[in-house]
Amino acid sequence: MSNELELRHYFAIIRKRLVFILLFVVLCSAAAAIYSIYFKDKMYEASTKIIVNQTASQLATGQLDINQINSNIKMIETYKEIIKTPAILDKVASQYPGLELTAEQLASKIRVSSVNNTQVMTLVVQDIHYRKAAETVNAVSLIFQEEIQNIFKVENVSILNSADPEASPGAVSPNVPLNIAIAFVVSLMLAVGVVFLLEYLDDTIKTEEDVLEYLGQPTLAMISKMNTEEAKSGGKQVSNQTYKAGEFERVTIEK
Repeated sequence: MSNELELRHYFAIIRKRLVFILLFVVLCSAAAAIYSIYFKDKMYEASTKIIVNQTASQLATGQLDINQINSNIKMIETYKEIIKTPAILDKVASQYPGLELTAEQLASKIRVSSVNNTQVMTLVVQDIHYRKAAETVNAVSLIFQEEIQNIFKVENVSILNSADPEASPGAVSPNVPLNIAIAFVVSLMLAVGVVFLLEYLDDTIKTEEDVLEYLGQPTLAMISKMNTEEAKSGGKQVSNQTYKAGEFERVTIEK
């Protein structure tokens, strides 16, 4: 029963400030939509795929060495780290000056991922211009393919597909519906939290129920608010009526 009363109390608090909650949520959601559509730069994504395959000797003999495949899979994690090192990115920056990117900037743009238990890596680059993103990811892939042979003395890294600089894909960011949904949820949580905080800090007594709850006493009388005109008219009526102390007609007895 007490839990039910507490829930009713919580719902009463929310209902009392429902207008504030709705207004806050609507404003935050609208602000997120406006920022995502008109102010946040659109980002485009280009990607390439690189595979660590069999060595030249294995391809010539047609043999499938499971141990070699497992070794290549384990080397994927090493390759993922090498791609973002100055050994690769410094050469990209020097050989492709048209990109106008330093090694540090390239490292912040590149995202490398791989599917578990496969020999395939995916390189992804995001930029406000798709063509530049495609040219950057292709340049990194080519330099990596060339330099990894000198670093590990291997010849088993191939580029499966390159990004097409002439393509016209849609922007991957910002995701307007997702941003609005996040703003809606976060603003709703904040608004409800602020409402409960204000209710917790408010120690004033406003209703008869508050008097009974906090003081444990019933309400004997209430003084209503009066505007200026009501106060003046009420004052005149009171001033026209005079009573003597002790008049019995002004005394009432309650049982």
